[in-house]
Amino acid sequence: TGELRNKAYMNPIAMARARGPAQNSGPTIQDYLNRPRPTWEEVKEQLEKKKKGSRALAEFEEKMNENWKKELEKHREKLLGGNESSSKKKEKKKKEKKKSSRVSKIFSFLHFFALGLFLFVTSVVLERGVWL
Repeated sequence: TGELRNKAYMNPIAMARARGPAQNSGPTIQDYLNRPRPTWEEVKEQLEKKKKGSRALAEFEEKMNENWKKELEKHREKLLGGNESSSKKKEKKKKEKKKSSRVSKIFSFLHFFALGLFLFVTSVVLERGVWL
């Protein structure tokens, strides 16, 4: 404790004042406030330009609408023209769904069986303290 008494307390605030003012590292608040800003008329012009949009964007949207209309027409033709084939497709999908649900049920059963087996083996190992 005697060593601590010999060392003087260094006030960090006093030390900072002794160093002097901090160096500026970037623009000041005055620089920010005095920055060049657009006039109200320039802002209005920019807003009007945004409202009009670009010609390229309008052309792109128009083309996408045309493509969408073509796809809708093809889909309508398929639905209206091939009612018999769609019922066969539905039956086929149902069969595939049944098969996939069976597989998932078997997989989940096997998963739980393997988990149970693992727990049983680990409990036996912990009980005996030796691997089988």
